[in-house]
Amino acid sequence: MVLSASLAPTTSDEALAAMSAEPLDVLVIGGGVVGAGCALDAITRGLSVGIVEATDWASGTSSRSSKLIHGGLRYLEMMDFRLVREALRERGLLLNRLAPHLVRPVPFLYPLRHRGWERWYVGAGVTLYDVLSYSSRSSRGVPWHRQLSRSAALRMCPALRADALTGAVRYYDAQVDDARLVMLLVRTAASFGARAASRASAERLLREEGRVVGAEVRDVEHDRRYTIRAKRVIDATGVWSDEIQALAGAHTGVHIEPSKGVHLMVPRDRIDSATALILRTATSVLLVIPWGQHWIIGTTDTPWPLDKAHPTASRRDIDYLLGEVNKVLARPLSHADIEAVYAGLRPLLAGESEQTAKLSREHMVASPMPGLVVVAGGKYTTYRVMAQDAVDAAVRDLYRGVPPSCTAETPLLGAESLTALWNRQGALARRAGLRPEQVGHLLSRYGTLVDEVLDLIHRDAGLGRPLAGAPGYLRAEVAYAVTAEGARHLDDVLERRTHIAIETMDRGMAAAAATAEIIAPLLGWLPEQASREVRNYERAVAAQRSAEEQSDDQAALAATTGVLVH
Repeated sequence: MVLSASLAPTTSDEALAAMSAEPLDVLVIGGGVVGAGCALDAITRGLSVGIVEATDWASGTSSRSSKLIHGGLRYLEMMDFRLVREALRERGLLLNRLAPHLVRPVPFLYPLRHRGWERWYVGAGVTLYDVLSYSSRSSRGVPWHRQLSRSAALRMCPALRADALTGAVRYYDAQVDDARLVMLLVRTAASFGARAASRASAERLLREEGRVVGAEVRDVEHDRRYTIRAKRVIDATGVWSDEIQALAGAHTGVHIEPSKGVHLMVPRDRIDSATALILRTATSVLLVIPWGQHWIIGTTDTPWPLDKAHPTASRRDIDYLLGEVNKVLARPLSHADIEAVYAGLRPLLAGESEQTAKLSREHMVASPMPGLVVVAGGKYTTYRVMAQDAVDAAVRDLYRGVPPSCTAETPLLGAESLTALWNRQGALARRAGLRPEQVGHLLSRYGTLVDEVLDLIHRDAGLGRPLAGAPGYLRAEVAYAVTAEGARHLDDVLERRTHIAIETMDRGMAAAAATAEIIAPLLGWLPEQASREVRNYERAVAAQRSAEEQSDDQAALAATTGVLVH
């Protein structure tokens, strides 16, 4: 049986009221992938759980990633075999069991520049990568790597300059719809009884006799305050972890140094390739990743000591990415090819001693004060392991007999019996009056929850029409984002429930009014509020475009000050 739990327009209000009425076992602060994973882990162990997020689910780092589920091929060079093996195990779980509707294999081409030694060196590394994935308990879910000649590589990727490679290695990793995975983690947790509230900011941690016993949370939408008591509080706020620790007057000895990652989106026809690319740069790697009818090009890795709420791409970031990818392309890209740009912050760990300074991209779980557990660092792919470790630390000495984590065997909503539904794609299309490819699009986003979207169309045939300004999406998807997926504002829908904001040349401007028209009656908006949402979105897009013309981070951030909203 497929579980279902809707994040309806009233869900957050009801959750806050319930959380304040009765003490919880665990309160999770932070609605990114790790926080959502913590909520699911804790609730499936039989604990009472609440989760609060200051803005929208996945509105920070977790919706601005490279959208990959990967083992971290380059970490093999650092001899970090444990981290790679762990990530490859999680990749297999997500591909085969936990979220096959949102995670799928993607081939990568690694161009070789030198003859002889480089093929042996890279080949040995990729072979080890494959072997480590086989050694995990879960199925690999992807094919074995292949060595390619230059001519074979160019047939696979005609966009490459012939003099940019002597041959290549093709291997596989996986791709994820990052924001939707987070939202479905929250929905799955809610289906087991977790209380989930977005637009709910933890502004003070409650302390009694030297321990944390809950938090004071502000309902941002209505400016109401709630006192939520909990036996354990888990801080899973990523780049904001230092600030949450400060609320408790505690410190782990490890702090977060945000690193900015910038990605470009370009149309699929600008790069003629049947495969993703991974390219060496002077400092790291560059990825060119297929995303529907688009390519994602990224990423940068630069310190961001500025406003954490608004990481912003500058002209320097964009020029860097274009310059690196154009080194290997026969037909160079220009600024005119760019559809959208997005920037996010990685929560890198930095220690205050020689020992902790080595943590870098590995995750950390600590309890700087009784009742408070902090989980930070890590990578998107290993969110489930991070959540399990955090809940293990939280429940230690909480009760006797708390069961171990079972999230490795707990599929997310939409994952069960997915193959059977794909086999019925044609029948579903005929019943709904849609084209088979439209139903395929829905299955790749909703999995077996697709029936809930199709039911909306059955009740209102107009919702089966393409959305004005973004015809790759149906109007029903906008309605469903509000009625079942917790979207509460226009940008929630355009940026995270769909990806219209980065998949259209106008960044969703043409779709904004039509989207607001669908949302308004569902959220009880008056006409002036709907108009205000559209204006705010248009101003935010204009500010982002202005920032991308600025020469450096400070100037780029200044261009968006007071304009960007979440």
